[in-house]
Amino acid sequence: MPNHKRYHSYLIESLKEPAEAATYLDAVLEDGNPEHIVLALKNAAEARRNRVGHSSEQDPVWENYDQLLHQGKTPELLSILVLLDELGLKLSVTAKDELTV
Repeated sequence: MPNHKRYHSYLIESLKEPAEAATYLDAVLEDGNPEHIVLALKNAAEARRNRVGHSSEQDPVWENYDQLLHQGKTPELLSILVLLDELGLKLSVTAKDELTV
């Protein structure tokens, strides 16, 4: 198996743990690249799907947000907040190290 597939499998497995997912998303958010943020959210969503399983009785709200990530559009902030809640995470804001005036 190619290294990138092994890494992806490892990443998804580690993101099943909410604390790991929070640390991962926090680092990607700090990067600030919207494409990276959407990819990170997709990875966290994939981990949640694997954690919860593929039951036929999945939450329709979750399904809507999962589909939103795969439409190729950048989700709006309110959508991201609800998605994070579905992932068992929350968004917080901190001051940058240096305040520029």
